[in-house]
Amino acid sequence: MAYPYKKMDEDDFAYIRSVTACDRVWVGDEIAREYYRDEMPEYGVFPPELYVEVINKEEISAIMAYAYENNIPVVCRGGGTGLAGGATCKYGGIMLSVMRMNRIFPVDHKNQTITAEPGALLLDIQQAAAVEGLFYPPDPGEKTASIGGNVITNAGGMKAVRYGLTRDFVRCIEAVLPDGSIMNFSSNVVKNTTGYAVKDLVIGSEGTLCILTQVTLKLLPAPTCSSTLVMPFGSLEDCADMVPKVLELPFVPTAIEFLERELIEIVERNLNKHFPVTDGEAVLIVMYDASSRQELDGAVEAAAEAALANGASDCYIADTPERAGTVWDVRGAILEGMKADSVSQEECDVVVPRSRIAEYVKAAKRIALSKGIRVEPCGHCGDGNIHTEMLRDKGMSDEEWKSATHACLKELYALSKELGGQLSGEHGIGNGRLEFLEEFVGPRMIQLYKAIKLAFDDRLILNPGKVVEFNK
Repeated sequence: MAYPYKKMDEDDFAYIRSVTACDRVWVGDEIAREYYRDEMPEYGVFPPELYVEVINKEEISAIMAYAYENNIPVVCRGGGTGLAGGATCKYGGIMLSVMRMNRIFPVDHKNQTITAEPGALLLDIQQAAAVEGLFYPPDPGEKTASIGGNVITNAGGMKAVRYGLTRDFVRCIEAVLPDGSIMNFSSNVVKNTTGYAVKDLVIGSEGTLCILTQVTLKLLPAPTCSSTLVMPFGSLEDCADMVPKVLELPFVPTAIEFLERELIEIVERNLNKHFPVTDGEAVLIVMYDASSRQELDGAVEAAAEAALANGASDCYIADTPERAGTVWDVRGAILEGMKADSVSQEECDVVVPRSRIAEYVKAAKRIALSKGIRVEPCGHCGDGNIHTEMLRDKGMSDEEWKSATHACLKELYALSKELGGQLSGEHGIGNGRLEFLEEFVGPRMIQLYKAIKLAFDDRLILNPGKVVEFNK
């Protein structure tokens, strides 16, 4: 195949500068160390040979055509907020940043869409839609992520239970292929059965198939009112059992999350953020939004009654932005709280059927305890995506931690598969979960992944060694 890759030299550096600009290219030791990794350095710290900040698709096309001809690996980087070791230069080469490509174009009201370049931030797109009375629903925890990163990882978030994933809001994509070709996948139409659904294949491909240069996103009318309910339960099992009860109601919730008391206390202790409900060993957080107060009141009343009828000790209704903020501030601070409460972390973000959530969490705790690791599960129980956070405490050596987490992950992924789940709910495979993928999906699926990769990237230069690895 493409191995070994060419080691870049002064001629290569000069060419990249000639098609971009000298003040947007850094080489060797000039490259800031923050670009060696993403938010999970545990999944690899790899220095690029060259770092370049591009400003348009023509520059990307020229760089990719040159890299293709000269067998140089290229990794595209957005905000660097990934949690799977995906945007790292595992084999050196070029790191290509699209963060200067951050234009957001005016909202198309006739089609209810918004178009943006890949470096635009999620929060800025949400704000641009809101100013026009519209709503971009995908809401992953990291709001400073780039929209290109969201699309290429098919980001989810807390509101997926009602609105779905990023894939459900992408109308069309403009992208550069590994050989430098500029392509459009679909167009700004509501439905399309023209050939294979390549657009939907690109979404979630983790930067291994092409580089996004522009994306058009579907918008919805903005809800006019919202309310958050906190339902405390005596046990996690009772809390998880409430999830199908909520989903059986005639009102579709926007988000359903669970938190155990121990995790709430970690956030309170380390970050001084106080949760408004003090009782219950586990709490279910349910959000509703609506276009009228009457609709919202009906949903809240039905959910509160169902909670009390199914074992909740109370039902706290946060019906103002300030009250809801105290709830979601704690939920949003979980990762930060766990970082403050431990030496380092490892995460397993499996997704399981909603009916198996409590079973998975109880088994995950047993598995972690048997390996001497503290574990704190939390997650989006509306869609079964459980973030199983493993925490390293003081006194554990590097070797003990590495061995214990590896053994723990192997059992957790096997557990997810046994329960009918999947390896990753939203963070992707990247480099961090690569070694577990084949055992999970099987060799025939890996063959299909490799065939898809080769169809786009026959020289294996685009983000190599992620999602699927070829033998050297």
